[in-house]
Amino acid sequence: MRKITLSAIAATVVATSLSASTITLYQDVDTGAIYTKPGANRVELGDFISAKDVYIQNQKMKTEMSKSLKGVTIKSGVPTLKFDGTHYLQYHYHSDDYNSSKDESTFETTRNYFQVKAYWNKKDYARLTLDTHQEDNGSWIVRLKYGYLYLSDILPYTGVEFGQVHRPWIDYAEHHGWLNRPVSETFPEGTAHVINSAGPGINFKTKTDYFSSEIGLFNDEGYHGVKSGSGQSFEWRLTAHVLGTGRQHVHATKDEWLNISYFGRYLTGTDAGLNEDTLNGIHAVYNNPMFLIGGYWMKNLAEQNHKVYKKDGDGWSVNGEFRPIDKFSIFARYDNWNVTKDGDDDQHKDYNKKKTIYGVAYKYNKHVRFLASGISYDPNDKIANNDQTDYMLTAEVKW
Repeated sequence: MRKITLSAIAATVVATSLSASTITLYQDVDTGAIYTKPGANRVELGDFISAKDVYIQNQKMKTEMSKSLKGVTIKSGVPTLKFDGTHYLQYHYHSDDYNSSKDESTFETTRNYFQVKAYWNKKDYARLTLDTHQEDNGSWIVRLKYGYLYLSDILPYTGVEFGQVHRPWIDYAEHHGWLNRPVSETFPEGTAHVINSAGPGINFKTKTDYFSSEIGLFNDEGYHGVKSGSGQSFEWRLTAHVLGTGRQHVHATKDEWLNISYFGRYLTGTDAGLNEDTLNGIHAVYNNPMFLIGGYWMKNLAEQNHKVYKKDGDGWSVNGEFRPIDKFSIFARYDNWNVTKDGDDDQHKDYNKKKTIYGVAYKYNKHVRFLASGISYDPNDKIANNDQTDYMLTAEVKW
């Protein structure tokens, strides 16, 4: 077992420079002799700290800090533990123009990630990510978002996640195409609601300068559904990085990228009579430090006993972000998703989901970003119960 302790060395250097006694020295111009007092023909050399005083104070400071840190030792079977967290904290006002009695005003926390990665070398690690979720009865629970083993370079340019892992599309989209996850999920996960971000499975991740991909096999229900039946979901993302940024961790305000992706899913042999579920999507995005523009086309075909199932649909989405001055950005997105449902009553007829997202963001520092935003739902969306708007003030916190 290794012990990881906090060091007091940096603090002692600062402390000694402030508190150790100093001596002013003078030098005779002709002879070069050194004196501690000024006099004729002597020039001042400056202030000097006694090495003995520095040593004594360093030892004293180390002793004091060691006493204060007693009981803070962290033990681990690996040389490196990396901790971090993410929080979305917001005020949310929901306005229903059709029925004002449904208006709501709430303070919320929509994400509270706590994460630890245990590295036994520079590239390979185990990851655990916990998140909070509020049940319908108001109780808060902690649930597992990610819990996997990552091994790098098991194939050329390719690593693998095994356990409860990233599914191929959502994580990529949140870092390259839609950068305002605190306001809304991506188009496939949110408006279309045909896929989510994580689930038990295996995910092979390849990165080269001009091409990247993720290909894997997963439980289709994702990380917050119950798996049943014999089916598994085969999913993929294939991305061309036209400007050669495929191996980089890109930053929107510093880097330029142009990416074109094909993503999808193929699912067979599941429970509940679902015979086949096929998702196909195309996505393109261009970013430079001044602005971002991206868009989707996507189609999902699901058959249940050879009939159209409720996830069947097709649609498109476009989004943009403009950064006129340092630390500020203006963003907008429009989603259009057509849903086909089998049945004769009004609740199961075809309907259209249209959503407009807009807002402004301010980067307070490297840990905190504030977003003021709105989401409007088109009256043609019967499931949304006519015209509705959500107004939100959100703090995104990362540490």
